[in-house]
Amino acid sequence: MQPPARKGTPRPGASHTDPEGVYHQHGRISYTVIGTYIFLILIVLILFPSASLAVWWAPEAIVLLLLFFLARYLSTSYSISDTDLRAWRIVGSRRIRLEDVRQIEYSSMRDLGPTGFFGSWGWRGRMWSPRIGHFDAIYTDPSVGLLVSAGEIPVYISPVDVEGFARELSRRVRSYTGPLSVDVGGPAPSAPSPKK
Repeated sequence: MQPPARKGTPRPGASHTDPEGVYHQHGRISYTVIGTYIFLILIVLILFPSASLAVWWAPEAIVLLLLFFLARYLSTSYSISDTDLRAWRIVGSRRIRLEDVRQIEYSSMRDLGPTGFFGSWGWRGRMWSPRIGHFDAIYTDPSVGLLVSAGEIPVYISPVDVEGFARELSRRVRSYTGPLSVDVGGPAPSAPSPKK
């Protein structure tokens, strides 16, 4: 399986290993998504105060909700310690023990074909795919990411440097389990030597 097509280059300093040996990376950020949130907030602030609403506090509540979802989007990050993979965002995260990881593969929300529009906004991001069943989606980019199968519920994540994150995750998982059946971050299989 080939790595996903890149959309720009990863931000400098987007990933690093801290002094405790924990590898960190942020979610891939789209300026289009940020602009859409800001546009919606401006629309609410400009249009709603002039409309006669039955509930006077509705515009403020909508603006606060949009600000919350924007902050949640921007807070998405991932880390790999010696024992766990953690996908984190404000109000909703997932921790996976490395010894439970069975597969690491490139994926996208289109590949998964999820049903349910509101799942990714939920606390856990629990969605359903006709291909794999239930999965958690803690992501910022629906087009380029990793599907990590562990336990009963896989998780879809979208780090800034998908290939680098897959390599680091694979390296740490293989120290527990050895080679995985599907592992896009693992070492390339060596070519067989030519027979004489």
